[in-house]
Amino acid sequence: MNLQITQNLQLPVLISHTPETTQKKFLEFFVANYRNKNTRQAYFRNCCQFLDWAANRNLTLHDLEPLHCAAYIENLSQQISAPSVKQHSSAIKMLFDWLVVNQCVTVNPMAGVKPPKHSYQEGRTPILTAKQARQLFDSIDGDRLIDYRDRALIAAMLFSFSRVSAALAMKVKDYLINGSDRFFQLHEKGGKTKKVPVHHLAARYIEEYIHKAELSDQPSSPLFRSFYQGGKRIKEKQLNRVNAWNMVKRRVKQAGLSSQVTNHSFRGTGITNFLENDGDLETAAWIAGHTDVRTTKLYDRRKQVITQSEIERIRI
Repeated sequence: MNLQITQNLQLPVLISHTPETTQKKFLEFFVANYRNKNTRQAYFRNCCQFLDWAANRNLTLHDLEPLHCAAYIENLSQQISAPSVKQHSSAIKMLFDWLVVNQCVTVNPMAGVKPPKHSYQEGRTPILTAKQARQLFDSIDGDRLIDYRDRALIAAMLFSFSRVSAALAMKVKDYLINGSDRFFQLHEKGGKTKKVPVHHLAARYIEEYIHKAELSDQPSSPLFRSFYQGGKRIKEKQLNRVNAWNMVKRRVKQAGLSSQVTNHSFRGTGITNFLENDGDLETAAWIAGHTDVRTTKLYDRRKQVITQSEIERIRI
């Protein structure tokens, strides 16, 4: 088993009281089925939360029945959103399917337990208008290296529709230059790699940052690096998602924009703006790495824009 992957996965108490073969299969479920680190961590966290809940009620792995799972889901539904409950339910169900197949338990207690229903036609992540996006870029007007980095990272996410994890995973060599053409080579979920043409504004910000940081001769190093405290000296270490989130929060506050804006807002902003300017839905789905255009539609917020003149159609 890959110890580098599993060394940070601490067994929940309930699993630690099972035979060694069950403990091994428990860890193998996450390692063998989820290559994406973020997905693996999320599913591991969800399953451990349920197993700790069961352990606190003096239940063993073999005691678990649908009644217990239903009670857990009901309790969870009162604390978090329906989509999050569905994710928990799915993770637990797939874990027990794996344990049944590997003869660690005889039945899946989550089988038949239904999570809460939910459906939505639009995503809920806040997005920026074109004017607000320009306002954000204009507000990052300093000449410190960290200003160049922050502007470049935000541009990379917005203009390539990339997830923050894909943007942060880029090496210097993943910014490809071929004559007058520029491409981002993005490593997305599921081991997918794609080349996306770079918008001229993003190219400007990226190249200003690479030049300022003197990264041109370090092709295998992380493109977006973290800084030492104070933001004056750059590290060789890749910026992580938490620090990127903190950076975005700091920058949107500085720009006078909504505090609800997150890393993921730039993905939705880019897709919506692309579609507003007559971009093709299928093309947007390809750029975003979506296998189903229905997923891309969740990021399309054009219908949310209702003018005053439309409201004035109400005549009383």
